[in-house]
Amino acid sequence: MKVLIVLGIALFSFTNSFAQDCEGIVKTCESYLKKNTGGRDFISDGQVYTAFLDREKAEFKTTFFGGTTYRITASAGSKENYIIFTIKDPEGNILFSNKNYKNSPYWDFKIKESLPVTIETEFDMDLKVSGCAVMMIGFKN
Repeated sequence: MKVLIVLGIALFSFTNSFAQDCEGIVKTCESYLKKNTGGRDFISDGQVYTAFLDREKAEFKTTFFGGTTYRITASAGSKENYIIFTIKDPEGNILFSNKNYKNSPYWDFKIKESLPVTIETEFDMDLKVSGCAVMMIGFKN
């Protein structure tokens, strides 16, 4: 019985510390929606895309709407360059990857026509191999 109690406490502590860790990372992503915006912040789409990664990728699907300026932000902790995010069209063609830009924590772009996309997030394995990864999408009015 004592073993079950200890395991329960350990699991609760891990889950609680994981949640607290992710909450801090969400705040980092939120700050990127306001960073260097020229006075007009990006507004979150209301979703917080969160995954616990351990040497694998997370995949999120969304639709970008034509005529809208977007910012994607991604973070996994104190360093800005832990996360690689890649945006792909429905055929799997890469539209953008921050890997080509030193794993920049955010990217701004404007879509001409509406497009369903898949966004993959993964750790740069040279910097981090497991933990909470958070991505947010913002748009300008």
